[in-house]
Amino acid sequence: MARIKSADALRQLIGSPNEMVPHKIHRELNARAIGFIGKSPMLMLSTADARGLATVSPKGDPAGFVYVEDNRTLLIPERKGNKLIFSLTNILANPGVGLIFLVPGTCETLRVQGEAELLDDVELCAKVPARGSPALLVIRVRVTECYFHCAKAFLRSDLWKPETWSQKIPISFGEEIAESGGIGRESIREFDQAVAGRYKTDL
Repeated sequence: MARIKSADALRQLIGSPNEMVPHKIHRELNARAIGFIGKSPMLMLSTADARGLATVSPKGDPAGFVYVEDNRTLLIPERKGNKLIFSLTNILANPGVGLIFLVPGTCETLRVQGEAELLDDVELCAKVPARGSPALLVIRVRVTECYFHCAKAFLRSDLWKPETWSQKIPISFGEEIAESGGIGRESIREFDQAVAGRYKTDL
């Protein structure tokens, strides 16, 4: 196996970007980026812990759920979830984050990098409500870099073409938990019914 061990070797394999490409990278949000965020109902939040071990978490709400405080600052609401708080504790240890904003049907995405902090502020949480409730807390991101990513991955995958979609894959959290001994197999169905109920009543 020919393992790549240097940036020079990587460049020889991949090549260099067109000289115009770096000019699309900005240090703050422009009007097009702000408009895109306003139409986005979903983002992916990448964080890493103090050791550099990374995770990615989806964040979603009605389009425009991320509040643009100014062209260098975003407010991301935190909602009810599984309470594992991996991303949040990562931010406490390592504030560097990456975001990818998605707009359904649009094959380009918006990538944002920045420094994040967690805020427990009543006024800020009230600025980003959903379904009649304020945020539990706010992730404030100070933007350091942003740019639109080209559409190739989405075009290759046909992600937004419903005719290419497979059948919905049922996920049983009961089976996942039973596999490691968290519950008995006789409780799987009851557990999954409880999860389905929370999807309807506890967003």
